[in-house]
Amino acid sequence: MDKNRPSLIMRISKIFLKTILGIVAIIAILLITTFLIHQVNSSIESDKIEDYGQKIKIFDGTMNITIDGHDPDTIVLLTGFGTASPRLDFEPLIRKLDKKYTVITIEPFGYGLSSETNRERSLNNMSEEIHEVVKQLNLNRFILMGHSIAGLYSLAYINNYPGKAIAFVGVDTSVPTQPWPGYNSTPMDFLAKVGVMRAFLKFFGNEKPKEESEVHRFEQEHMITMKVTGNNTLHREATSLSNSFKDAQKLSFPKDLPVLLFADENSAVKGWTELHQAQANSVDKGKLILLPGSHYLHHTQSKRIVAELESFLGK
Repeated sequence: MDKNRPSLIMRISKIFLKTILGIVAIIAILLITTFLIHQVNSSIESDKIEDYGQKIKIFDGTMNITIDGHDPDTIVLLTGFGTASPRLDFEPLIRKLDKKYTVITIEPFGYGLSSETNRERSLNNMSEEIHEVVKQLNLNRFILMGHSIAGLYSLAYINNYPGKAIAFVGVDTSVPTQPWPGYNSTPMDFLAKVGVMRAFLKFFGNEKPKEESEVHRFEQEHMITMKVTGNNTLHREATSLSNSFKDAQKLSFPKDLPVLLFADENSAVKGWTELHQAQANSVDKGKLILLPGSHYLHHTQSKRIVAELESFLGK
């Protein structure tokens, strides 16, 4: 039996190795398949994505911005990290705002219909790019409104270019001192580039809305998501986020700047309410409003957000 034992172990080892190689081969074939399907669909979709907004030359690229409404009072909207099409994502909120405000939505480099950039995605560079848009549009006084990570970029902009924004409105915005474990986008970027994310969304994504106008927006947003997710500009921004949080900790809102904050009352982030309350308390006129929903409060709470904004500013 002792003489047969090595050969038995060798047979088991060979079977194990063949099994592993077989699994690897199957995964490789699946990835090649999803990659090819993704490339074909991306090529087809590139002709179906409808152009919107206007392109502004900023540094080494072009930034897409949209303008809705015609009121003298202006709101500049800033998106959260990784939102494929800021304009389409903000649609429910814009519909409520543009009846009483001019709403300018900025799509940063790497987002929506904007180009990519080679510029470092630092806190100061992001705020400088906002400033370049504001300068080219000749905006002198406006309300700055942002979602998620825009809380940091807005804080940097307001400190670097004082006197432009007359108020800040945050929609579940990031706070410099919030818990931040870091974020590595490499796995998600890889899954996006090889088409796995497309396959996942096809079978497990959100159902199409029933209203025809919403179906169209849903389809356009999906195609833009497939186009921009995993691009190098977004990857470098993700890599820079830890430094952005660190740099933003040196900043605070000016005492005389009105600050209205909306926050998810059920957020899983530790101390979320307290962090935002402290930010609201740091200025002479600050207010925190907790709302039910998710991180994307502007998808379901737009009517309430606009009503509270008008009350807060006395419009």
